[in-house]
Amino acid sequence: MPRIFISDKLEAGGLDLLKKSGLDIDNRPGLKDAALLEALRAADGMIVRSGTRVTAQLLDNPGKLCAIVRAGVGVDNIDVAAATRKGIVVMNTPGGNTISTAEQTITLMMALARHTAAADASLRQNKWERAKFVGTQLSGKTLGVIGLGRVGREVARRAVGLDMKVIGFDPFFSPDFAGKLGIETAPDLNSLLPRVDFLTVHTPLSPETTNLIGAAQLATMKKGSRILNCARGGIINEDALVEALKSGQLAGAAIDVFVEEPPPADHPLLKLPNVVVTPHLGASTTEAQETVALEAAQLLIDYLTKGVVQYAVNMAAVDRAELEEVRSYVDMARRLGLLQAQMAQGSIKRAQLTYRGEVARRSTKLITGAFAAGLLEAALAQNVNIVNAELIARERGIDIIEQSVSKKGDFSTLIQTDVTTDKKCYTATGTLFGNQFLRLVQLGPYHLDAYMDGIMLLFTHRDVPGLIGFIGTIFGKHDVNIAQMTVGRQQPGGEAIAVLNLDSQPPEAALQEVRAHSKVSSLSVVKLPPAGEMPAWFG
Repeated sequence: MPRIFISDKLEAGGLDLLKKSGLDIDNRPGLKDAALLEALRAADGMIVRSGTRVTAQLLDNPGKLCAIVRAGVGVDNIDVAAATRKGIVVMNTPGGNTISTAEQTITLMMALARHTAAADASLRQNKWERAKFVGTQLSGKTLGVIGLGRVGREVARRAVGLDMKVIGFDPFFSPDFAGKLGIETAPDLNSLLPRVDFLTVHTPLSPETTNLIGAAQLATMKKGSRILNCARGGIINEDALVEALKSGQLAGAAIDVFVEEPPPADHPLLKLPNVVVTPHLGASTTEAQETVALEAAQLLIDYLTKGVVQYAVNMAAVDRAELEEVRSYVDMARRLGLLQAQMAQGSIKRAQLTYRGEVARRSTKLITGAFAAGLLEAALAQNVNIVNAELIARERGIDIIEQSVSKKGDFSTLIQTDVTTDKKCYTATGTLFGNQFLRLVQLGPYHLDAYMDGIMLLFTHRDVPGLIGFIGTIFGKHDVNIAQMTVGRQQPGGEAIAVLNLDSQPPEAALQEVRAHSKVSSLSVVKLPPAGEMPAWFG
């Protein structure tokens, strides 16, 4: 009988569900060191909260452990890479604390607008300072929401109910879908920030979102605006925030999360009178704790009794033999998704995949999942994989459609991807040469033959003599080696596209020189994995 080890306190509802499942339950919260390792190695599945740190050392010899469920959203306390290497599925419960975190955001926004915390402290000192604490009403104000995932959407929905105007920024959220929720979308941060009276962030913390809001961004906001963070410490640069509050650029801030938790006693945000702070209480409600306990228990029951995986953050729940059969197609589809994500202009609304030839007879659902993972993974960092990518896309209003044509065309197998944004539709098509060589054979209307790996420079231009030599000279001057080059054109002397595979990242100075050429109309750098490198979720 499969055994479940519970290493942190789990609410009664989750425990009851586990007991009714008939599985063997080892409920010993608080174990440390050798006792923790022994319990982990004896279990098939493990449920943790934030108290247990599942390190690489702990997973070095994991026994029969095959699944870990985090009763909560963040998996910072689990070494996901180490778990993946050992073939251990890591799952979380992303929806359990959505409402509680959204309500905490609205609570802090109201407290910030009406000086609630400062007024309470003043009155407890036997002061009656009504004139000092004149606030501002929320009705009629504009709220900017960065990140329209589960929590961001719930915050927006409540703000609309407070008669606020809501503007959202999320490059992976359909403007049409947002409109149905009463949310106006902004194409980028630069157009959002100057318009808002209140700003709240609801994105994961990743290399792309660390210091997303820094000094330059705060300087573009309205003087006297206010900012909130109930997501993750580090999304808003704390030093820049302190300076903006001291200078009066911002009228106030409400902060539930910090880079270092708990923050040191001398942290400047704790000393400023125009800041409301709470100790990471976003998910700290009775209901949220009970919900994540139930979700965690059900996830592990489903996995151990049915082989079903939901909300995996590191790998796919599919038959390994089946996945090996489509390995090259999975690799190609993910790379097409990565390429489309880096070239997309505007908010993505839909993506269509057309499978032709041999690939059409394979398990295209896996391949479509790999494309969706590539399309989303840079923006949503560690939580996107072949299992959850399509679901996350749908939740953000992005339709992903697939169709298959078994008849062969010019190639024995072909994957065509058409991504539609609010600005344009772009086509990228790949094929497989032999059993392992991936090639990009179409970009937009142009046919070509380019390698799909490493650093790629793509530029559209007028097909005139000397241009390629001009670019080669510039890159040579900057010590950038061109490994491969291909050009696609429809007619001599007309518009064309070139793809250069480079051995290193070209410096901005070199790119500026290329852009300055009168015959170059657009230029972009796309970064793909090295040839043969598969994603961590492939296992």
